[in-house]
Amino acid sequence: MEDHPATLAGLAACFAAEADFEVCGQTNSWREALELVRAQRPDAILLDLQLTDGTGWTLLETLAATGECPPTLVFSVFQEKIHAERLLRSGARGYLPKETPLAEVVAALRKMLAGYLAVSDHIATQLLGQVLRQTDAAQEAREFEVLSNRELQVLQMLSQGLHNKEIARRLGLSPKTVGTYKARLMEKLGVSTAPELQRLARERLTAGQSAPAPHPGTPQAS
Repeated sequence: MEDHPATLAGLAACFAAEADFEVCGQTNSWREALELVRAQRPDAILLDLQLTDGTGWTLLETLAATGECPPTLVFSVFQEKIHAERLLRSGARGYLPKETPLAEVVAALRKMLAGYLAVSDHIATQLLGQVLRQTDAAQEAREFEVLSNRELQVLQMLSQGLHNKEIARRLGLSPKTVGTYKARLMEKLGVSTAPELQRLARERLTAGQSAPAPHPGTPQAS
């Protein structure tokens, strides 16, 4: 499930070229994704957090709550050190940033299907360090621990430059409720204006890199 049509088509072609993979559906829509999962019962999902009519995070939570969530690899532009642990707790089985080479995305899907978590070495080290309580590697991520999942989702959308009405539409909320979330975010993150909040969101949540263009003749990822 991916919001950029070219990336979606390229990823589908990439997986279709693998002998042990079969693409049973693709979409950039939250609602269509939910219908596809329920109709096709896929063995795995590759999921973007940004969808045209909602969020991948909400889709993940919905499927997990109803026991319908297959192993899901999140593939996103958002900073993994802030989002990966939250999404794993929400039901994902893996997280990769979009600058990840396609061969590694394919390998991560296979790893996830074999029953393992599919995360970068950095995130694996961070999670292990938290278990052992012997590292400060997650300091920046801990800054956002005061935020609820919904507040972090609103902050994600602010980082994309979305306004209250569009955020409300994608999350199924009222614009007034989104305004309340923004006020809470400003208080918790220590900023006093909406432009400051949006600037902080852009600086701290996005990885600042886009997925690399595929080599000529090489299928792209979805």
